[in-house]
Amino acid sequence: MPWGLKRYYGTGNLHFITWSCYRRWPLLDNPARRDLLLAALELMRVRYRFAVIGYVVMPEHVHLLISEPLIGDPSKIVQAAKLSVSRRLAISGEFSGRFWQSRFYDFNLWSPQKEVEKLNYMHRNPVARGLVASPEDWRWSSYRSYAYGEPGLVRVNDWTWWLEKIQRRAG
Repeated sequence: MPWGLKRYYGTGNLHFITWSCYRRWPLLDNPARRDLLLAALELMRVRYRFAVIGYVVMPEHVHLLISEPLIGDPSKIVQAAKLSVSRRLAISGEFSGRFWQSRFYDFNLWSPQKEVEKLNYMHRNPVARGLVASPEDWRWSSYRSYAYGEPGLVRVNDWTWWLEKIQRRAG
């Protein structure tokens, strides 16, 4: 975690999370690896019960905008997703060694304006980097879910777990 950055969990705020491949090498530079990461993220979404608001997988890093999970905390989610990808790549013999940087960046969103800002930033990232001409051309982001209602590899804006929690409390 960067020096002086504090993580605030239990606030009910959204979290903008970024983590990188080891030494920012483009280890996610092929579609199969990006798909593997998104499959792991979807598994974690279900396991830890959180909403994914947005995401983008770039060749050397990942951006994720999520709710707080009902089980665990955002640190557990990042750790589990990283571990899942690393293990699967190691078992398949596709990669050995360090795949991820040890730490990650977590920024609490305190306003709806920040949510829009971060979503726009994520969705424009592949265009800004020259990977595609338009956000809809990068299939490893939540852009197409917003623009066209397409279901990606990760379910976006599914608040089912929170509704169940509210209903249980209401009795």
